[in-house]
Amino acid sequence: MVDKRILEQTLFEQKEELYFLQHSNLCSRKEEEQIDLDSNLAQVVIGVRRSGKSTLCFNSLKPHLDKCAYVNFDDERLANIQATDLNSVLEVLYKIYGDFKYLFLDEIQNVEGWHLFVNRLLRQRIHILITGSNAKLLSGELATHLTGRNDQIELYPFSFADFCSYKGIDLVSVSTKAIALRRAAFDEYIKQGGFPELLNKKNKSRYVNNLVNNILKRDIAQRHNIKFTETFERLAHHLMNVAPTVINESELANIVGLKSSHTVNNYVSFLKEAYLLLGLKKYSTKSKLRMRAEKVYPVDIALMDGRQDAFAGENIGWRLETLVYIELLRRNRPLGRDIYYYRNVAGFEADFVVCKNNVVQEIYQVSYDISKEKTRKRELRGLLATSQETGCENLFLITDFHQEEVIIDNKRIQIIPAFEWMLNPA
Repeated sequence: MVDKRILEQTLFEQKEELYFLQHSNLCSRKEEEQIDLDSNLAQVVIGVRRSGKSTLCFNSLKPHLDKCAYVNFDDERLANIQATDLNSVLEVLYKIYGDFKYLFLDEIQNVEGWHLFVNRLLRQRIHILITGSNAKLLSGELATHLTGRNDQIELYPFSFADFCSYKGIDLVSVSTKAIALRRAAFDEYIKQGGFPELLNKKNKSRYVNNLVNNILKRDIAQRHNIKFTETFERLAHHLMNVAPTVINESELANIVGLKSSHTVNNYVSFLKEAYLLLGLKKYSTKSKLRMRAEKVYPVDIALMDGRQDAFAGENIGWRLETLVYIELLRRNRPLGRDIYYYRNVAGFEADFVVCKNNVVQEIYQVSYDISKEKTRKRELRGLLATSQETGCENLFLITDFHQEEVIIDNKRIQIIPAFEWMLNPA
């Protein structure tokens, strides 16, 4: 049973944190539009640790802080909280805040059985905001116990637009100076990535190492009782080094010294559940074929070279492809669209196809440098082949600098610099 004195002290200190943030200038993000505070559904914000989930919720609640209560379960003093203690938490909240209309539960997945508590509060017409850093725990429990009573918002680290906003970069002016500053900002973004706190860290490598280690050891290894922790961590670092890459369980088992490809599959699933890696399925009109040859990407390019012994970050093409994928997720997941990669039997490829109800709506190719004619032809050929086989004619080639519109075989292809595309959705 929880000690109510410690509980009261903890929640009172967290209240002070909440009101300190009321006077802070927090970066506004587009995902705030997805949060409906008046809804009778729980608003659930899911994403990797340190992606800004709490800040997003604070920003949404700012006009209503006088009617809001707050609990952060990612606090060592609340580490042993059980479901049976949650009513005591509620009692202390009423004592500290008085009557409240909104309740913000931060990192609630740390409490087993939390869903029953939330369900009860929803029946009492309290508006609930929830954050969590584990997709499976949250989505599984939501599906089972809060069916039809939740809205999910996925949050990734800063987009380039968020990055510019935080840096005070002019996103409107078309002057030479403004365009050059946006270009310079993108050069910084593609090296550093979008973890919000990383922007102000002098020792960026230490920050990324600590973040990754916390996720691997605390959020995954402990939660899933992983026996071979060193092997698991070696696999995780290997995948972040070679991503984007197609998952081959047997090959990975040999590389890290595991006997079972099934274990590899479990480990990869855990990494995706914690949002350390993002999966991308292969496009096919047949459902069973979409389950094969999945690719994985890091959730942020900081994971490519910010870790100890990392080396993937020097590959600028990998970094750009990763940024484009995450941006496509931001734009399309809220609209109910799916994203795949495409590869046909002849070997023609497209990096990303965007689908709605199994209809391909957009096709993207990503190539940092198309100055060589061979590279340019290869990328355009992949787009055209994918267009022919899917029937989609919205074709885009995302590059570093190059911008033009080309027509080949009566198909229009827009070639767009990445920094422009990321600020101006097509």
